[in-house]
Amino acid sequence: MFIRLLKEAVLLALNSVAVNKLRTFLSLFGITIGIFSIISVFTVFDWMENSIKDSIATLGDNTVYIQKMPWSFDPNIPWWDMIRWPAPSMEEYDNITRKSKVAGIICYNAYAGRTVKYKANSLTNNYITATTSDYDKLRTFDIDKGRYISLAEFNSGTAVAVIGSGIEEKLFGQNISAVGKEITIDGFKTTVIGVIKKEGAGGIVDDGMDEDIIVPVNYGKKFMNLRSRWIDSNIMVKGKPNVSVEELSEEMTMILRNARRLRPNEITNFSINKASMLVQGFKPVFRGINIAGWIIGGFSILVGGFGIANIMFVSVRERTSIIGIQMALGAKRRFILAQFLIESVLLSILGGLLGLLLVFIGTVIVNLQMDTTIYLTAANILLAIGISAMIGIIAGYAPASSASKMNPVEAIGYSF
Repeated sequence: MFIRLLKEAVLLALNSVAVNKLRTFLSLFGITIGIFSIISVFTVFDWMENSIKDSIATLGDNTVYIQKMPWSFDPNIPWWDMIRWPAPSMEEYDNITRKSKVAGIICYNAYAGRTVKYKANSLTNNYITATTSDYDKLRTFDIDKGRYISLAEFNSGTAVAVIGSGIEEKLFGQNISAVGKEITIDGFKTTVIGVIKKEGAGGIVDDGMDEDIIVPVNYGKKFMNLRSRWIDSNIMVKGKPNVSVEELSEEMTMILRNARRLRPNEITNFSINKASMLVQGFKPVFRGINIAGWIIGGFSILVGGFGIANIMFVSVRERTSIIGIQMALGAKRRFILAQFLIESVLLSILGGLLGLLLVFIGTVIVNLQMDTTIYLTAANILLAIGISAMIGIIAGYAPASSASKMNPVEAIGYSF
């Protein structure tokens, strides 16, 4: 009985769409736009969440980043005071290396924008990362060509560099390997010994290393003033096995406060940043995006719901005599009710599927244009279908109920 009822409802719904294409399209347009709005937001939301998780995975769950500026600001500390704080220095890196009991891997990094040239090709204000020997142990990446910087080269400050695939392509073109070639960084001749495997853009926390240039810090100090309090620098510290990030943070705070000779009543003039802070920082953003998606999509779906209700009321009027004949032949009221509800749900789901199709086309275009990995998840597909079905039930109940309560005699004699 249910299968027969479902089949009949499907056929009636398809017939209604075929006979009244424009009316149906305009009525379903609200559902389509509503589902498109909501699922688009959730799809982007999922991409952002996955990007953050992937980026945080590269940061490490037991790693802290000692920097001047915090990842989440304390409202009690004016930002103009933070700007005047001294940047983490090589001396403090050495201090932590000597005194820390819980640190497993320690790395100092300094960043600066410099002009990079190869023959006639030039990159202006390209970021250079001057780092110590354990950088590759804290930031995961793969070498595509050549090799990474050796410990001896780090210690001696050899003029060598490992560059990202994007830098190689811009300076050397697509068919020329950069390994073994000599580039100039801020006028200093530097030999490229390795190229990092392409990572692609699209991350929220970490933009990838395609545009990076890595050099030994003892070489980088030739064109960077590492003693400047304004230099962009950090100290990355990964704890030993079974050492919590809280314990690691406490020890780093103690060592650096002592190194900077801060009295107990003086404010800590550096920041201990952790991956968990990023998650907390992005929560309000995600919450706002989520609410905006529901509000925008909600209005469209509301309009679409009225459109579905309008279709169903018209459908009931057009088939009033048929309803009367069905009831005269013994059809139960619940049969009539279910028949129109199923038709309403199917029409609403059709609008939702059109919205999903638009989202899918949008993700394909964005992925091709921006080299990202946004995709439509099964959870969002089911959510869209579920919302559409619910709107179909709500919008179709009133017309279906009115159809089921008709008097068979009056319905048979009704003339539309």
